[in-house]
Amino acid sequence: MKIAVPDLISNSYFPAAAAVELGFFKQEGLDMTLELIYPVNKTLEVLRDGGIDFVGGSAHSVPFAFPNWKGGKLLGALAQNTYWFLVLRSNLKAKKGDINAIKGLTIGAAPLVDLGLKRLLVESGIDEERDKVKICPVPMAFLGEGEVKNFGVGAAKALQAGAIDGFWANGMGAEVAVRSGAGTIVIDARRGDGPPKAIHYTMPALITSDAVIARDPDAVAAAVRALVKTQKALKADVSLATKVGRKLFPASEAELIADIIERDLPFYDPAISREFVTGMTEFQRHMGLLNADVSYDDIVATRFSQYWK
Repeated sequence: MKIAVPDLISNSYFPAAAAVELGFFKQEGLDMTLELIYPVNKTLEVLRDGGIDFVGGSAHSVPFAFPNWKGGKLLGALAQNTYWFLVLRSNLKAKKGDINAIKGLTIGAAPLVDLGLKRLLVESGIDEERDKVKICPVPMAFLGEGEVKNFGVGAAKALQAGAIDGFWANGMGAEVAVRSGAGTIVIDARRGDGPPKAIHYTMPALITSDAVIARDPDAVAAAVRALVKTQKALKADVSLATKVGRKLFPASEAELIADIIERDLPFYDPAISREFVTGMTEFQRHMGLLNADVSYDDIVATRFSQYWK
């Protein structure tokens, strides 16, 4: 079987990669290989078309490939809450939580990820056009040739080079930017810096299709159990993150990952709450990803929730 992530050198979907590299899928009887397919809209299209079996990706993005959630399901949370950071160039001297510092700036963000920042600005009373905020892709020159292994690290490089004024991306990108001295974290959505509803825009999730569930429900159950085992193992010994990082990441990022994961451990809970689904679907409606009423059971494969414990 195959699991794909849209961002590899990152903490965003780390439990999915770690479940492969630490052997937890294998323990559950699954011969699972890890693939990188960027960006997340493409990852989900490949899932829809049967090229892969699972995705570790952003929950809110599922309707891009599965309109109104028809045919796609969340199996469990890789971690809780919206997991992106707004990082601005450090010479702006922006204070933590001061979203108004974004006015007049050019901000890099990945496809579908950018929707979170756009909504955050609206809920913060900022108008992109009036306040001259430009949200755009990061120039490909900074993302590497061929496959994009990590958007956040590329965004940090673009920030250092002065190609953008800031970025909205993952914890690895934020860490690289801060440690280099180029960036300052202004908004940490996971930990409540933004408007209250921002924490439930999305979450990193284990995702599959109804087709995979119908074909092999035992394998789907095994995948959920492997995720939970991975989260518990990292909580018990965060140094395992370095072991995984050294297999998958460049040397510099491999030595950063355990510190980043340690900060994420309080959010390692596989449960998907009804409160989250309510918040995410509201966000999806505002951003045009959803145009019909959907229930919790339309979104979450509840038959596998027994394995969250």
